[in-house]
Amino acid sequence: MLEELRRQVWAANCELPRLGLALHTWGNASGIDRAQGLVVIKPSGVSYDELTPDQLVVVDLDGNQVEGTLRPSSDTRTHLALYRAFPEVGGVVHTHSPYATAWAQAGREVPCYGTTHADTFYGPVPCVRWLTPQELDEDYEGNTGKAIVETFAARALDPAAVPGCLCRSHGPFAWGDDAAQAVYHASVLEEVARLALLTYQLDPAAPAAPQALQDKHYHRKHGPGAYYGQG
Repeated sequence: MLEELRRQVWAANCELPRLGLALHTWGNASGIDRAQGLVVIKPSGVSYDELTPDQLVVVDLDGNQVEGTLRPSSDTRTHLALYRAFPEVGGVVHTHSPYATAWAQAGREVPCYGTTHADTFYGPVPCVRWLTPQELDEDYEGNTGKAIVETFAARALDPAAVPGCLCRSHGPFAWGDDAAQAVYHASVLEEVARLALLTYQLDPAAPAAPQALQDKHYHRKHGPGAYYGQG
C-alpha cells in the first residue's frame, strides 16, 4: 500500500540525521495521500540506520492503524492535527535540532533578522504556548497539534508562508508540500535559528530586518511575481 509515498517518507526520515537535525531516534517525518486520507509515518523508536520503507506505518486521519506491525511515532497525533487543519500540507517533520530547540526552550520566537530567514519564512517563526496540565494528561500529542493550529489562527498566519513553528520547551515542527519539502523547511528553520542566536549574541538589541526587505526577499521566491530560480 502507498509504495511510492512510503519511499518518499523513508527518504525524508533518512535525511534527518544526515542533515544534523536528529540524533538517535529524536525525530520523525510523515507524508499524506490526500485522495485516500492516509498518512505514512515513521515507527516509534526505530533508528534511522535500521529503518526500511516496509517498516513505516500507515494510519488514517483519525489515528486508526491501517497497515504495519510496529507502533507509529509517538508524535503521530500532532502530525494528524496539522494535516486536518492545514489541507495544503503534504508532509510534516518534527525534530529536536539544537538551535531551534534552544529557542523553543527559551520560549522565544525566532526573529527575522535578515534575508536568509525571509527567503523561506515570512516573518518570525512563532513559539507555541505551553500546554496546561489538563491538556498534557488528556491528549499531549493531539493537543500539541491543536495549540499549533490555535497559534496560527490567532496570529492570522498562513502555514504556507510560515512553514514551521516552535513548541515551547519541546522543539520544532515543520511542514511542506511533501515530506521532502518538510525536511527542507526543517533544515532552513534550524539554520535561521542558529543565525538568529549569533545575531542576538552580537547585539541583543538588533532590530528585525526592515519589512520592505523581508517582503522583497519572500516574494521574489514565492507567489505569482517570483523570479528566483529557473521557473
